Amino acid sequence: MSNFPWLTVSGAIPLVGTLAVCLTPGRSAPGSDADRRSRDLLVKRIALVFTLITLGVTIAMAVAFKPGGPRFQFTQVYQWIPQFGVHYAVGADGIALVLILMTTVLMPVVILASWNDAEGSASPAGEAPPKRSVKTYFALLLVLETMMIGVFAATDVFLFYVFFEAMLIPMYFMIGSYGVGQRQYAAVKFLLYSLLGGLLMLVAVIALYVISAQSAVLHHQGSFLFTDLSRVVLDPTAQKWLFLGFFVAFAIKAPLWPFHTWLPDAATAAQPGAAVLLVGVLDKVGTFGMIRYCLDLFPSASHYFTPLVIALAVIGILYAAIVAIGQADLKRLIAYTSVSHFGLITLGIFAMTSQGQVGATLYMVNHGFATGALFLIAGFMIARRRSQQIADYGGVQKVAPVLAGLFLIAGLAGLAMPGLSTFVSEFLVLIGTFTRYEVAAALATVGIILAAIYILWMYQRTMTGPVREDVAAMPDLRARELWAVGPLIALVIVLGVYPKPVIDMINPAVHKTLVQAHSTDPVPPHPATVVLDTAAAHKNGSKP
Repeated sequence: MSNFPWLTVSGAIPLVGTLAVCLTPGRSAPGSDADRRSRDLLVKRIALVFTLITLGVTIAMAVAFKPGGPRFQFTQVYQWIPQFGVHYAVGADGIALVLILMTTVLMPVVILASWNDAEGSASPAGEAPPKRSVKTYFALLLVLETMMIGVFAATDVFLFYVFFEAMLIPMYFMIGSYGVGQRQYAAVKFLLYSLLGGLLMLVAVIALYVISAQSAVLHHQGSFLFTDLSRVVLDPTAQKWLFLGFFVAFAIKAPLWPFHTWLPDAATAAQPGAAVLLVGVLDKVGTFGMIRYCLDLFPSASHYFTPLVIALAVIGILYAAIVAIGQADLKRLIAYTSVSHFGLITLGIFAMTSQGQVGATLYMVNHGFATGALFLIAGFMIARRRSQQIADYGGVQKVAPVLAGLFLIAGLAGLAMPGLSTFVSEFLVLIGTFTRYEVAAALATVGIILAAIYILWMYQRTMTGPVREDVAAMPDLRARELWAVGPLIALVIVLGVYPKPVIDMINPAVHKTLVQAHSTDPVPPHPATVVLDTAAAHKNGSKP
């Protein structure tokens, strides 16, 4: 099975599902309301089945992956536009593989949780539900899954750019057509920010191709293949400009402070399932791009800009955490917590240590599951109460104890409670950062204290205290909702106790990234050296 096109098949299955969904009769087909409901149910079941098949294929791919083997496995390279050196090239290292797995785990969960989203179940009271069809909504979800798998699997920079931009289209419509509140404003803002970043990256991609065509290493033949471009020696000045073109695009996508302002609006307006994919997967493309492209292709520029990036990351951690404390909207608060977490992920990447980068990659996965669970449970609450305002809740744990208990676990994962998955990744990020940047690590640690404030205060205001009149009749989680959020909570606990299988996948890829970026872990002083230095200091009459 080593030659089996795992990545192509994984990306093609959701597209086949999209076709199957599109071939079902639409709402305009003749029939009663019962017939229309039956057709909508068929669409949902088709989408769920195809996402489960995709998950099964990616699990089989992960089993076939050899951590000690070549860096990129399951590779396929075919000429696409030979005149410009563009290839359909895919492959997965450990970093890409765990992110593809995270994506395919989240998709069936989102389908289950979004069962009634297209009908406007989470729309605020008094607001008319969206007019779009159920079929269109679930077709967009399946197309988006293909794009997300493709962007992590691409090993041709031009192909990566195509997927990077194509992801915007389904998400734009999911926010603008199916969202709530100021959905059109949020969708346009999301699109404009992303297109600006994409335009800068396109300029850098074209410049990179032109430079590669002038390189003797590639025999003066331009290429977009990642493996070819990583061998091209770039002028230091050119590296800096190209790095900025890629980095700004990734910083907007991530989003890193101060490029973050689109995310709270988009996540607040999106339906909960769409918000999970936006924050849990699409934003990870930004941090994935930093570790894959910025560090590998522009190593000297990465070192040059590291102090600036570290400063932005620390500011983002503290700023977003402080702003989250004062939020009155439930989904907006969770969105700001993610901005803070992405600061930690970026900090781990640019610490240029193995612990920091392993922790950052693991954090991407763990954040997807923990914040995904938090968004989904918040969505279940909003669908019941028809309000996103924290002040409209209170005493929920007395009427819906299962909902409140799972919300607490997801919240504790958000503040990196020991025993839950995010603790391991956050600990690795801070340890890896401290070995090089003690002040930055110390400031980032303050974010943990702030996280405890905004998570626990949110839980206290919504779940404890006297039961509000509008909450008294709130039902607990139903079977479908438990099937949606249960796997995420289970993964949060399991990866908190035993993260070794994921870390073993990530480690070799991180090691090769550090080698390519000309970076090594700081070597701690040998005990004998410390003793000699101390003795010499005492002999000279100075303090050691």
